[in-house]
Amino acid sequence: MWFLVLLCAASALCQGVTRLPLERGKKLREVLREKDLLQQFFQQHHYDIGAKFPHAFPNGTGVATEPLLNALDVEYYGTISIGTPPQDFSVVFDTGSSDLWVPSVSCPSLACQTHQMFDPSQSSTYKSTGLSLSIHYGTGEMEGTVGSDTVTVASLVDTNQLFGLSTAEPGQFFVHVQFDGILGLGYPNLAADGITPVFDNLVNQSLLQENLFSVYLSREAAGSMVIFGGIDESYFTGPINWIPVSYQGYWQISMDRDYFCSTGVTGAGSPPLCSLQHSVNCSSIPAMPDVIFVIDGVQYPVSALAYTEQVSGGSCMSSFQDTSGDLWILGDVFIRVYYSIFDRANNRVGLAKAV
Repeated sequence: MWFLVLLCAASALCQGVTRLPLERGKKLREVLREKDLLQQFFQQHHYDIGAKFPHAFPNGTGVATEPLLNALDVEYYGTISIGTPPQDFSVVFDTGSSDLWVPSVSCPSLACQTHQMFDPSQSSTYKSTGLSLSIHYGTGEMEGTVGSDTVTVASLVDTNQLFGLSTAEPGQFFVHVQFDGILGLGYPNLAADGITPVFDNLVNQSLLQENLFSVYLSREAAGSMVIFGGIDESYFTGPINWIPVSYQGYWQISMDRDYFCSTGVTGAGSPPLCSLQHSVNCSSIPAMPDVIFVIDGVQYPVSALAYTEQVSGGSCMSSFQDTSGDLWILGDVFIRVYYSIFDRANNRVGLAKAV
């Protein structure tokens, strides 16, 4: 049987098949669990369609590295700037969407007031379009306007970039996150109102050496990286296996099968290992089986140490989430194990064993 897989990098919005623990602070899961909102959250959002330092590359141009911080076990975010002079924002680099937006000073929502807000009046290069914008994620939503300004990502300067300025962020999800906004890295047809995504503008302005980006997610609070325009071999070992994209919107690929999950092996008692989050015995984790994803004939094992997490109080949980169908989202934990390359030039995904 074939499954659809969404490879979703660096996103608090992408509910990955698995996630790893973070050693500092409370995890977003724990906050939701303490408020008795975790089960409701998973039921409502089955799936969502969100230290190493920069290295030198040959020629020194066309490749830029964007460091990411790992926070709350579900958020990988980096810093970009918008405007002249630049105003800095923390954003999730989300392969499950294609728009860039940040809060604006015109937004009264609590989620905006507790984050950095863009002030158009303080940017000499800002232009209003008069257009409105509304984006609905599985985990939150925003409403706002569309403007144009200079956006700087790593060392790349993207001029005349259209982006959203939120004027309302209903609900509680964006209140609790560390990042201010979202920078989508999906295909252009996911973007609202035909807006050209940031990555496409970087390519169109000939700022990148190659029409691709790659992602390394560290197991530590620092050290994660999005690499625009190149592949850094120091982040992985062995060969790169290439898989064709089956739908050019999300980074969607086809999976042959998964061992242990599809066969119903529990490994940790009932319910089955790969069902919705449940408690596991921490001492039994070393004896629990790998979950093996078979993609384009290649096996990709993920160990129990990777797909479980320790929560407050010393208990442990499996990190699988129910997608209610033949759809998997290979999120943070999978990408922590496998360096991931998103190749737009050839519409394919590359996977290699991360170091």
